[in-house]
Amino acid sequence: MPTTDQTFVIVGASLCGAKAAETLRQEGFDGNVILIGQEAERPYERPPLSKDYLRGEADAKPYVHDESFYEEHGIELRLSTTVEAIEPDTGRLTLAGGEQLEFTRLLLATGAQPRRLPIPGADLDGVLTLRTVEDSDAIRERIDAGGRLVTIGAGWIGAEVAASARQRGCEVTIVEMSELPLERVLGPEVGAIYRDIHVDQGVTYIGRAAVESIEGSDGRATGVKLGNGTVLEADFVVAGVGVSPRTSLAEGAQLATDNGVLVDEYLQTSSRAVFAAGDVANAMHPFYGQRIRVEHWANALNQGPAAARNMLGQAVAYEELPYFFSDQYDVGMEYSGYATTWDEVLFRGDPASREFIAFWIESDVVVAGMNVNVWDVNEHVQALIRARRPVQRARLADPDVPLEELVAAVSS
Repeated sequence: MPTTDQTFVIVGASLCGAKAAETLRQEGFDGNVILIGQEAERPYERPPLSKDYLRGEADAKPYVHDESFYEEHGIELRLSTTVEAIEPDTGRLTLAGGEQLEFTRLLLATGAQPRRLPIPGADLDGVLTLRTVEDSDAIRERIDAGGRLVTIGAGWIGAEVAASARQRGCEVTIVEMSELPLERVLGPEVGAIYRDIHVDQGVTYIGRAAVESIEGSDGRATGVKLGNGTVLEADFVVAGVGVSPRTSLAEGAQLATDNGVLVDEYLQTSSRAVFAAGDVANAMHPFYGQRIRVEHWANALNQGPAAARNMLGQAVAYEELPYFFSDQYDVGMEYSGYATTWDEVLFRGDPASREFIAFWIESDVVVAGMNVNVWDVNEHVQALIRARRPVQRARLADPDVPLEELVAAVSS
């Protein structure tokens, strides 16, 4: 069937959206491809925004493609453009200003937005969040001015911003509701390691802390007041308290939503013409047999192309295991898997050396793994997870037993 008269629209000029557009052309689609983004910047990657780009170490903005890529591949890139409504039944969408576009297939790659602090003072000057390159520029300007930073939240964004600011010479305090960083996701053993990584660098860490308000003077943030009455002086504040999927377009179109846009293993929504991928997609995962919404770089990188192929009718299930990475000071890590419960966190190597692999074990089966300053093992970690076979814990913990042997044992 000829496709030259078809129009595929991607809403969200993100890494996910850009890779989907690229894949459509790679797969031979010769119809119209329109990539729409709210920001003025062409698609870029987000991980550097809290790391080397934030510290001013990157040579340029972390664009996904060269500026000429979109024109050369016949992709109509429409920036600074807001989609106000989509109509799956009629194959039409409406832009701010009233312009309407028709589509044959539509991909929602609208991502997520930072949660705002629901406390007094959250709108003061100097209270910042990190999502866009513009946000990163604003935080870098504050970091370069020096002074005292309080980060609220010790998740990946809060922790990475704290690390970058400390590396640039700021006084840094991290405030976290849980006792330890990332305790809910990684457990207390690994959470304590990440707390100590920051404390060793001179960061003040305050756990089990409720934030009551942001204190200010003349419209500018001057401190963070905790629930116990303590006021932490601050020249600026970064809130890293999670994100919410941007589902308003889907909801307006009466697509099924629940913690994101609900999609099947082919990333198709409740409308046959509409797909969703990236942070906004709550996708049925064949390996886990349940829906998972993943907010990490690898998911955006891989789900965009998968959605594109399914828009073309290839029916390729998305089965990549969740994966993310983080760099804080001189500690780099990769995490694979999806662990909500576990019996034990087993260490291979010495955590005190900050060169180890951690395995989350349930009923002798590896459900997740994280390599810290140990490289070229992620493929083996993922193979152990996919095997779903019991492993000998003593051998798993022994660095002298090659991971390849363990993989072979569970794969046979």
